[in-house]
Amino acid sequence: MGFHSTKSDTSLFVRFSKTTTLMILIYVDDIIITSNSKEEIRSVISFLHDKFSLKDLGSLRYFLGVEVTTTKEGNLLLTQTKYLREILHKASMSNSTPQPTPMLANLKLTENETTSVPDPSFYRSIVGALQYLTITRPDVSFAVNKVCQYMHCPQEHH
Repeated sequence: MGFHSTKSDTSLFVRFSKTTTLMILIYVDDIIITSNSKEEIRSVISFLHDKFSLKDLGSLRYFLGVEVTTTKEGNLLLTQTKYLREILHKASMSNSTPQPTPMLANLKLTENETTSVPDPSFYRSIVGALQYLTITRPDVSFAVNKVCQYMHCPQEHH
């Protein structure tokens, strides 16, 4: 088929011609196919369908917890609204209200507090989920990075 894996990501395969670029991203049993040519996309799907059992889900809408919307201009808008709601629910924070900044600028976190979290693995799980959230929410990266620094000894105030 003429695809080459990329050096930066071994699960991303590309094929270039004079007029088209075609990309295939594979993650376990999920595949994203994109191109500047709808005919090329149809051709690859047809080829793969002849070789494997596959289900064409149409245009990309959701992938690995990331919601994908195409804007009127043809750009992709990536959000994780559902994923964020799941994190808030898991952390028993579903009723929390949005804040203008994710963390107070002068907040000093330390590991010298005496109130450890009852379940450090739960804390780590929430922080890991927040790290994944930073894919589409770079505004929370600083705050998430700060709490990541205390994964070894999480305290209640973290």
